[in-house]
Amino acid sequence: MIRFYNGRVLRFEGGMRVTEDEVWTDGGRICFAGPRPGTLPAFEREIDLRGDLLLPGFKNAHTHTAMTFLRSFADDMPLQDWLTRQVFPNEAKLTPDAVYLFARLGILEYLSSGITASFDMYVKNDAYAAANIDSGFRTVICSGLNNFDRDPKDIEREYLKFNSLHELVSYRLGIHAEYTTCMERMRYMAELAHQYKEPCFTHLCETRAEVQGCVERYHMTPPQLLDSIGFFDYGGGGFHCVWMSDADVRLFAEKKLWAVTNPCSNLKLASGVAELDRLAEAGVPMAIGTDGAASNNALDFFREMYLASVLQKVTRSDAAAGGADRVLEMACVGGARAMGLSDCDDVAPGKRADLVVLNLRRPNMQPLHNIPRNIVYAGSKENVRLTMVAGRVLYENGEFFIGEEPEMIYEKANREIRRMNP
Repeated sequence: MIRFYNGRVLRFEGGMRVTEDEVWTDGGRICFAGPRPGTLPAFEREIDLRGDLLLPGFKNAHTHTAMTFLRSFADDMPLQDWLTRQVFPNEAKLTPDAVYLFARLGILEYLSSGITASFDMYVKNDAYAAANIDSGFRTVICSGLNNFDRDPKDIEREYLKFNSLHELVSYRLGIHAEYTTCMERMRYMAELAHQYKEPCFTHLCETRAEVQGCVERYHMTPPQLLDSIGFFDYGGGGFHCVWMSDADVRLFAEKKLWAVTNPCSNLKLASGVAELDRLAEAGVPMAIGTDGAASNNALDFFREMYLASVLQKVTRSDAAAGGADRVLEMACVGGARAMGLSDCDDVAPGKRADLVVLNLRRPNMQPLHNIPRNIVYAGSKENVRLTMVAGRVLYENGEFFIGEEPEMIYEKANREIRRMNP
């Protein structure tokens, strides 16, 4: 067992609050969270928090982890040129070994940002899953069915395989996007959702052009089109959700579909700003993701939280918009539930020990007027003291414990880039 003591704990059940509880973990679960009892058991390790904050880790609810290989490679370009001239041609050069390596690199960045799980949609999922298992990191793979996949039935095989492969890996259904997937394949995905009674996810309403193109093809917006074929009958949601009509918002609210915002990527690609307050007012559940390093370029959750909040203020001309408390809940709780990780959403007995310690003894965290708002408005990666996944400390005080030295990963990553682009 590991004991966290002499600090603060951010808890969400029954309303967000900061307590002075102790937290004990046993194996991969939290076994105790509360005031110190009179008698203590024997512990494998005792961690003195020294007043710092323990909280459930941030959940990266939309990303393409192995796209670290395109970080700062295809910048300052219009979206379609970025995709067709840089992203797609270079993705064609990826091998399973490259995906494994670049995913390991992304996981390092997640850990240093306090991220304990990712919702990933990309390619060569066997290699990607191996990278997470070998690193000790938790991931949910989302299928990205599109017109370029050789055999759509591979999705069902992956669904069955990855949902029974390892405790750190699970799998959800989805298509890449309406504009990259023919109707026959979209209907196939909807049939799978019905067969397994599973939610479905996709890139959705990311750009104005995407929505206009769908209306021209089908006389419906992307959410309405997918709903019309039963895609959302068992839930799910969309990544980005920038250009949502009133009817789209009502649909998401009625079916409790998840809207996953990606503020940094949407700004860098000039896609627009998701209206989070509008979605919240309608009752749409929400989460936050980084998107991939090709369009972000940092996998930094503090930046995402800050922008998710302040962009609402400027677009609404209302400094009260984009409340920090809601944004922090989206990062810790909303992401977990969107990904199907409902046992990773709080600090409580029985929950998974996917935890982060934030150093409150840094200048940007003082004075301690309001700790949750400090995290959103003033927090940074420098405050991440420790990241634990499934009861294992994978990052602590600037050091990584994922089975390989970071310098070796960096060296191999740069060697692979030279191979791909001689």
